[in-house]
Amino acid sequence: MSDYFRRADVNALLSAYPIGDAFLRTTARLSRDELHALQETRFLTVVRRGWEIPFYQRLWSGVGLEPGDITRLDDLEKLPPFSKTELMQSVEDHPPFGDYHGLSAEASLGRRGAVFHTTSGTTGTPQPLFFGPWDREVQNVLLARAYLLQGLRDTDVVHSIYGFGMVNGGHYVREAVLHFTNALYLPAGTGLETPSVNQVDLMRRYGATVLVGFIDYLKRLAEVAAEQGLIPGEDIPVRMISGHIGQESREALSAMWGGASIYDWYGVGDTGTIAAEGPDHDGLYIWEDAHLVEALDPDTGAPQPEGVSGSLCVTVLFKHDIYPVIRFNTNDVTRILPVGAGEVRFRRMAGFEGRADAMVKLRGINVYPTAIGTLLDEREDTTGEYICQVARVGTRDEMTVVVEARAAQGENLEKDLRTFLRGRLGVEVGVSVVGPGETAPLTQVETRQKPIRLIDHR
Repeated sequence: MSDYFRRADVNALLSAYPIGDAFLRTTARLSRDELHALQETRFLTVVRRGWEIPFYQRLWSGVGLEPGDITRLDDLEKLPPFSKTELMQSVEDHPPFGDYHGLSAEASLGRRGAVFHTTSGTTGTPQPLFFGPWDREVQNVLLARAYLLQGLRDTDVVHSIYGFGMVNGGHYVREAVLHFTNALYLPAGTGLETPSVNQVDLMRRYGATVLVGFIDYLKRLAEVAAEQGLIPGEDIPVRMISGHIGQESREALSAMWGGASIYDWYGVGDTGTIAAEGPDHDGLYIWEDAHLVEALDPDTGAPQPEGVSGSLCVTVLFKHDIYPVIRFNTNDVTRILPVGAGEVRFRRMAGFEGRADAMVKLRGINVYPTAIGTLLDEREDTTGEYICQVARVGTRDEMTVVVEARAAQGENLEKDLRTFLRGRLGVEVGVSVVGPGETAPLTQVETRQKPIRLIDHR
């Protein structure tokens, strides 16, 4: 029999990582000195675990480190960052799971109580993800902390569009809501699992008050609801949306869903929830009791000062069970912000600004394809759906944005959009206008958790 629940020790983890009112009364009010001491204790615990893992032994020894060299939190920068590239190399060299976790080839996965998922494979081959009982439930409790801070109530009906299957998202969100809140959870999944028309009918039938998921598909569902003659806020009583907003227009999304309150949160499969927006809507509070977060210069790898964009690098302070995560460069671009004026005394982050490894440099200008959606939200003549295609033309790279128009507009709209995007991006891009729904086969917006926004033909 699995010892998962004994090892998860819910009472201990809620004491270490409180949620709801308990969080606001205690951990959220820690002084910077108190927080530093807590972080240092947890950091040294995960580093000790790291020295037991072949992947880290190889990575750290390769830069001349030995056990005992890391003795305090200020030694963090001595440890080399790594990214998915190194993890996937580990999988290739040590198939099928890699050697970055604490499960040896001889160990029984059942005895370790491991939870196994993979990433979505948005940027390539799916990556194996392992969670121990403690790791998994702390990850779950931190997401529940985010939802509760944002205003989730016991009486809420939560409609989720996160996918299931091998990917972590839907399972993880379901566990967070089920294990650590009293809200009712509707696991609708993606449009592939539950067609869009059926999704909006479920929302209406069961009175969904909270929507959670990726914004691209939530926007599509609002359009489907309108096509079905449903009025969000009336026929579907949505009052709150918690998802991955990034640079998307909150006003546009709120209007599509009858004035619902919009909240952002950020995390990746390897780390769980790293930061979440609070009721003050003043950046995303970094769960600093659970994560050490840096923004690294994409070119030099040096930590950036507060307020300067860089690749988000994360050390997870609670993952000492199976798969420790120590200076993992997500390649997601953001800015670290100082402690704000709110009741949570943590630093904040600006939210997702794009991917460093998906950035396109055009005539010296950095363009993030995911930022195009924010710009198109300002245009009533487009649906907001688009895909960017990059190709080498002669001696330079060129990008064409394929944009869905609400009605056939022809060359005049293409010319207008080229001028509009050039003014906002600071560089010329091509524009191709298509009809509603015509980009869906390329973006896979109704079937993927994260739609494809860039096709690179180079």
